[in-house]
Amino acid sequence: MTRSSALRVLLSAVVLLCLPASATTMLRVDLPELSHSADVIVHGTVRRMESRWSGDRRLIVTDVEIQVTEALKGQAGGTVLVTQRGGRVGDIGQKVSGLASFSPNEEVVVFLERRGSAFHVSGMAQGKYKVLRAEDDTRAMAVPESTGEALLLDATTHQPVTSSRQALPLSELKASIRAALQQPAPVRSQEKRP
Repeated sequence: MTRSSALRVLLSAVVLLCLPASATTMLRVDLPELSHSADVIVHGTVRRMESRWSGDRRLIVTDVEIQVTEALKGQAGGTVLVTQRGGRVGDIGQKVSGLASFSPNEEVVVFLERRGSAFHVSGMAQGKYKVLRAEDDTRAMAVPESTGEALLLDATTHQPVTSSRQALPLSELKASIRAALQQPAPVRSQEKRP
């Protein structure tokens, strides 16, 4: 290898190392749009989680069974099954940045889209709130899921933005969802989904 080609290889490696790592990119979705785009919105508790290989054995997916306490939109039944990419099977794990994460016995409010026989979280992590209760169980706060390393973009300008979601009392979140569903659907959620 000549000195000039070695220098080019070295410079190429330096340039590649200086580029930002690619991350999940998603459009920021507000509560009214999440409420309208979801097929089902439930308040419940995670009862079971199981990671498995997808049918073609190319991806790991995790099934999350949520026992429904209250359906805020749609017909949910006693439980809903949420399936999303990522998880761990044996020594192999896959993680998808920007997806909601769940843990057993976690109390949640989730906005769900039906895909086949299972549900997926609408708006990725934006469609999940964790419910935290005071020790005396008199107050419950709904805390929005972090979008992690995902890049949020404004739906109109496609410029990077930060999340505007804030923790709020569970009763206030439920009231906001019900109020949003009484209003006409935002234009973007009326568009045909793929």
